[in-house]
Amino acid sequence: MAIKIYAEALDPWHEIQAYQAEMPQLAGRYGATSVFIGTMRDFNEGDEVKGMMLEHYPSMTEKQLEKIVEQAGSRWQVLETLVVHRVGNIRPQDPIVLVAVWASHRGDAFDACRYITEALKSRAPFWKKEMLSSGESRWVNKNTDGYRKS
Repeated sequence: MAIKIYAEALDPWHEIQAYQAEMPQLAGRYGATSVFIGTMRDFNEGDEVKGMMLEHYPSMTEKQLEKIVEQAGSRWQVLETLVVHRVGNIRPQDPIVLVAVWASHRGDAFDACRYITEALKSRAPFWKKEMLSSGESRWVNKNTDGYRKS
């Protein structure tokens, strides 16, 4: 398991390749890799959003993310997990979060990746402040429902 929080740009595909290269012991053991990449939208709650400041509580955030990943590992047969999250100033289309799960079978990989992603969105201590095109800014009180149609 690896948990990383970056204040600089995130290249999720590079992160996956680099992490997988660091894990030669996984070669031949996994049959599925499930990946979620969250990207900043340029809209929220009917407003145009031009940027976001994402803050976290160092060490508390990492501990909560570790707990979420451990819970997923107790529910599904997971071989390895990588979670990378951005903080700082973020622009629309910037990747914000990466969740990658390696498992022997796709069911475990899909389900664990979904669980970690949804738990991260609702339980990890991140605070978002959106900068709107109108010039106003606002704190985001809750994340949108992952199944919401826009």
